[in-house]
Amino acid sequence: MIAIRPAAPGDAPTVEALLAQLGYRMPASELHRRLRASSASETDAVLVATMDGRMVGLIALHWATMLHQPAPTARIATLVVADDARGRGVGRTLVEAGAEAARRAGCAILELTTALHRADAVAFYEAIGFTASSTRLHRAL
Repeated sequence: MIAIRPAAPGDAPTVEALLAQLGYRMPASELHRRLRASSASETDAVLVATMDGRMVGLIALHWATMLHQPAPTARIATLVVADDARGRGVGRTLVEAGAEAARRAGCAILELTTALHRADAVAFYEAIGFTASSTRLHRAL
């Protein structure tokens, strides 16, 4: 069974390992600080999925008011499922839990971005109802 709960600062070492599976390197000490901050935030949520007592995934969301939208928009900032737990409904469960958190925060839209080279992620998101609607551009500051 997949259980969802809010992330806690003590989850930082496991979060570090999960993010590494996506190629992101962030020290556990910094993740500890960020998880502590997100737990006190009114515009962020970080949820983790566990199976058999082991953390197997996480979703991080941020929501904000958009001037052109009638309600806030929530963005999935991070979604990761452990390599050995993929294909077992963890990602779908995390997205649904994140969508519910966003609805409770008054959001009307759930959006995300994914790297162009992650074709498997795009296929997953499309399979659970997301559609491509824009191009994301960025530049370093």
